Amino acid sequence: MKVPFLDLKAQYAAIADEINVAIQNVIDKTAFAGGPFVEQFEKEFAEFCRTRQAVGVSSGTSALWLALLALEIGAGDEVITAVDTFIATAEAISFTGAKPVFVDVETQTYNMNPERLEAAITPRTRAIIPVHLFGQMADMDPVMEIARRRGLHVIEDASQAHGAEYKGRRAGSIGDLGCFSFYPGKNLGAYGEAGAVVTNSDELADKIRKLRDHGQAKKYYHDLIGWNGRMDGIQGAVLSVKLKHLEDWNEKRRRNAVLYTQLLKGQDHLVTPTEAQYAKHVYHIYALRTPGRDQLISYLAENEIYCGIHYPIPLHLQKAYQFLGLQKGDYPVAEQCAAEFVSLPMFPELTGGQIERVVESIKKFS
Repeated sequence: MKVPFLDLKAQYAAIADEINVAIQNVIDKTAFAGGPFVEQFEKEFAEFCRTRQAVGVSSGTSALWLALLALEIGAGDEVITAVDTFIATAEAISFTGAKPVFVDVETQTYNMNPERLEAAITPRTRAIIPVHLFGQMADMDPVMEIARRRGLHVIEDASQAHGAEYKGRRAGSIGDLGCFSFYPGKNLGAYGEAGAVVTNSDELADKIRKLRDHGQAKKYYHDLIGWNGRMDGIQGAVLSVKLKHLEDWNEKRRRNAVLYTQLLKGQDHLVTPTEAQYAKHVYHIYALRTPGRDQLISYLAENEIYCGIHYPIPLHLQKAYQFLGLQKGDYPVAEQCAAEFVSLPMFPELTGGQIERVVESIKKFS
């Protein structure tokens, strides 16, 4: 039995009729760039996230960048974020002209360690970007307390956390702004590139709407120097269809995670994911840790079980950020995680039989 890492075809098969109708509606109305289908999704996604506003944009990377620009962060500023994340978080900071400053992660949640946060703040710090890695929210209370006390903005990178919760509050609803990616493989994925910024500030939402559309609120009247960061109409329509299914899909991911963890009990060489007491984890990624990661992945691939690594090199050791002058050993938890992470197959349509086969193969390898 072949077990893919992700199976978007299975998801499409379950909702094909709804998706096909939605895409045809966009074509019939020729509403391709922004427009009513994006506006409808924005309303629905804001309601889902329990925020006042949602602004559809072209990608999760654009969401982060535009959020920073809306806060007028730029050259000479510093923005603190977790060192264990996809590079887009740091890229968005860099593309404003600001400097990314990294903080190591917790050993259990793999999210920003709040105990390390205060030491990273300097007179140049303007904002903090906690990353809700793998579908579990960072510990937001201490992050928000420090930010408010020090007069800093908070942007949640919720690109992997659609529907995740912290003490009953949805991802994206706690900081000044929340940023989402709808890359196809995400819990809520588009059929191409798309993203969104959510906020409870009407002022920030209006500014991002201008920034994503060449700085204009009215065609050819440009209040700001902006960019083309609009969401396509087809993506808005597809996301509206998929959003109706998201809570069910997230619950299926959670059930799959529980089964994995139960079946892997007793494997002392493996560290399975932990759901924090404050959290509702939505398992975008189910990441194990094991010292024999590379050998395990090769063995599973030989048996037609396909895994991933999220992420093999922490940001401070990436060639792109050599100029920061950081070295191996500066962020020991993230470095250990990068050497040991293996992401097992995880998607809502994953069957119990497939999970059992993955676990049996892991036990045989062990």
